[in-house]
Amino acid sequence: MAPKVGAEASQTVSIAPLLNALVESTTTSNVTKGRASGEEIAAAVSLIFENQLSAVQCASLLTVLHSTGRDREPLVLAKCGQRMREAAAQIDRQVFRNIVRTRGRKEGSYRGGFCDLVGTGGDGWSTFNVSTASSIVASSLLLLSKHGNRASSSTSGSADLLEAIKPRAPRIQAVTSDKLPAIYQTSNYTFLFAPTFHPGMRHVAPIRKELGFRTIFNLLGPLANPVEGHIEARIVGVAQKDLGQIFAEALRLSGAKKAMVVCGAEQLDEISCAGKSDCWRLKEKLNPAFRGPVNEEDDEFTTSDEEGEPRTLVDIEYINLQPSDFGLSEHALSEVSPGRFPAENAETLMRLLRNELPKGDPVLDFVLINTAALFVISGVCDANTSNMDHEDSGNVVKETGPGDLRWKEGVRRARWAIESGRAMASLDSFIKATHLE
Repeated sequence: MAPKVGAEASQTVSIAPLLNALVESTTTSNVTKGRASGEEIAAAVSLIFENQLSAVQCASLLTVLHSTGRDREPLVLAKCGQRMREAAAQIDRQVFRNIVRTRGRKEGSYRGGFCDLVGTGGDGWSTFNVSTASSIVASSLLLLSKHGNRASSSTSGSADLLEAIKPRAPRIQAVTSDKLPAIYQTSNYTFLFAPTFHPGMRHVAPIRKELGFRTIFNLLGPLANPVEGHIEARIVGVAQKDLGQIFAEALRLSGAKKAMVVCGAEQLDEISCAGKSDCWRLKEKLNPAFRGPVNEEDDEFTTSDEEGEPRTLVDIEYINLQPSDFGLSEHALSEVSPGRFPAENAETLMRLLRNELPKGDPVLDFVLINTAALFVISGVCDANTSNMDHEDSGNVVKETGPGDLRWKEGVRRARWAIESGRAMASLDSFIKATHLE
């Protein structure tokens, strides 16, 4: 018998019929004959998390999915993402509903739900950790559940950055599903370290390393946030333009209603500070077939409705963004892509949060753009009034840009978060919470 994927002993399951179906669907003239469904593929992938595939069959599955392009189909991604979440450490849904009700700060069309800002990685640019920095800044107004890991293809992953913070770094491995509620009692920000919440991924780690090419697991991260059912809004970066529409559709199939998939023109998995970015926005619209209550105040808002017609439907709208839409100048990626290691990036992050970077600084503008985008997609920028605190001018920027959205208002709020010290305070509260026993 071939060796198992992981070290623990468990019942091995053969997926030879599925592998044959995947191969035959590419060799027969009738491409639909024997074609494996997304659910069947996801069921096979789920066996990996349970350590029920041999190393040979695991490698074969990942290889054939890659070579046939099935790992880039929206339904396959959505179904596999669902199975990955089901295998993750579980959270108490009622507790998280209560957190949204008691801690969420409703404003505009933002309902107070959890948000995420994440990318697939693999763009090869090794830019400053903009999604992590932006998620911290955004937590000044939003509940953030940042899902991330250590570096794979870059020099500094989100986890590496956080662990390099001085004088005291957060204990990211102390953040577990049972401790999340306590952390959110004092902090709007939490980092969900992927190995802690997805222990089943350890079974496939050596296989992925030996294969040497990017597999479906390099795409599933943004779809595998453990608090998925409570994610209200998110920004997802992809490193290839042709993945944009695919990811947007996968998110819609997963039940997401407020999201934007982004790809910089340089094949960057962020909104670029250097020029244009392609974006695919998931946009809610009222469902005329909905027959539920009109008043949303006490409703449970998750990413999907389990019974009956949903309150809203979701369209996918393509828009193009550039720094001028945010009222900011362009900066070459070389100015934010130094290839620095975690300690240097952590120092830059702390300078940014302490408001020590000058206006027009390339890294600052890069973070402002991506934070602003999450503010806009969350709905807080829809508000016609603003009362963030006594340092808030209250002067809402109502000018709209691409998609008829208030990108410059997003920047105004992002600047306030940094200049008021709220972003720094949010990180401090998270760090403190992770050190409590």
